[in-house]
Amino acid sequence: MIKAGIIGATGYAGAELVRILLAHKDTEIVWYGSRSYVDQKFAKIYGNFFKLVDNICGGDDVAALAKEADVIFTATPQGFCASIINDEILSQTKIVDLSADFRLKDVSVYETWYKRTHEAPRYLDEAVYGLCEINREKVKHARLVANPGCYTTCSILSLYPLVKEGLINPDTIIIDAKSGTSGAGRSAKTANLFCEVNESIKAYGVTNHRHTPEIEEQLGYAAGRPILINFTPHLVPMNRGILVTAYASLTDPAVTEEAVRAVYEQYYGGETFIRLLDQDVTAETRWVEGSNYVDIGFRIDPRTRRVVVMGALDNLVKGAAGQAVQNMNLMFGLPETEGLLMPPVFP
Repeated sequence: MIKAGIIGATGYAGAELVRILLAHKDTEIVWYGSRSYVDQKFAKIYGNFFKLVDNICGGDDVAALAKEADVIFTATPQGFCASIINDEILSQTKIVDLSADFRLKDVSVYETWYKRTHEAPRYLDEAVYGLCEINREKVKHARLVANPGCYTTCSILSLYPLVKEGLINPDTIIIDAKSGTSGAGRSAKTANLFCEVNESIKAYGVTNHRHTPEIEEQLGYAAGRPILINFTPHLVPMNRGILVTAYASLTDPAVTEEAVRAVYEQYYGGETFIRLLDQDVTAETRWVEGSNYVDIGFRIDPRTRRVVVMGALDNLVKGAAGQAVQNMNLMFGLPETEGLLMPPVFP
């Protein structure tokens, strides 16, 4: 039985980790860490766990937790994991960090986009970017995994095969993405109040959203060179979900939809959590809600000779907690799908 500790258990991603791990037959949650709710019952904060979780929330002493837990999930703001990590902790436990602290390999890029000094740059080379479908073998041998972000997971997986096989010019990529409000976290913010969000949609982080360099870095590995993209996220009035609509110019104007589909099948045909949609079916967030699945579809525009790729996932599951558990399964040699085969919820 894997003993798991969660720091940041009372955030949305942390609570989703609890929901998934409670149904994981090989895992026991031994720590519900929270700065805001120390000594309070977890089920008092999240009533959906009434009679399911009797535990009291503890603090965020990772050094102490490392002696007790086989794996620690840090569902915390940027900077926390980097501030506490050290060789002693990593010799005792494995860490899956849901923040951006170890996603970017270039410390100067991290510090520029996140406006903070990186406190543990010596671990950047060791950290494995935990996009399982692409870095599966590396994750299996990791002790520190940087769990990707929600926008990035959807964007990268939607485009990766086309970039890797050279079917598109990566410098022409434009990503238009939309997210439910849970992606902004649980802390009170005026911009996320019901009256501010309901009956509206808005772009934010235009030209400077922090997930941009993460997408560029990972797709740059696929392209074999640095790339630049346009990425614009939008906030929509729903609880969960990411929808990515990405555009790119084809390198061969004569390429057919059959050829594009063959490339997607080559990369994802055997993947449990990536569902390639039928021709003319577009991705919708409602069909992935509450699940670890990513739905991907595409269309070629014969007028412009551009491809339009559409991807959808649940930002709290495949975009956060579900992917973290998928990484944990790989790190401990378990079936990758353990605890994650719950079907999407509708309505």
